[in-house]
Amino acid sequence: MLKEAPYGFKSRFEGGPGTNPEELIGAAHAACFSMAFSVMLGEAGFTASSIETPADITFEKLADGFTITASHLSVVAAIPGIDAAKFVEIANRAKAGCPVSRLLNAKITMDAKLET
Repeated sequence: MLKEAPYGFKSRFEGGPGTNPEELIGAAHAACFSMAFSVMLGEAGFTASSIETPADITFEKLADGFTITASHLSVVAAIPGIDAAKFVEIANRAKAGCPVSRLLNAKITMDAKLET
């Protein structure tokens, strides 16, 4: 539960225990992408055996203050019967179309690996 995860200055800037808003946004982005990807795969007639998607958030101090400037998704999935081109096509649509991707005003990149 989130109420059991401490957050504050030390977890945000000094590597202390707990979480921070940027980590939570990364988790939300990863979960949102995975859900959108799963739905889009289903619509195309595929069912994933597994989808794992961590997201790395880039948090930088710019002239006008701290900003999330990027989110990088690293999806690894096992999807029986799909070819690499279709996998990448659907992954890119999910990256662009998931609600959290659409919310972020940041560069969003992705590595997508299809497991066989």
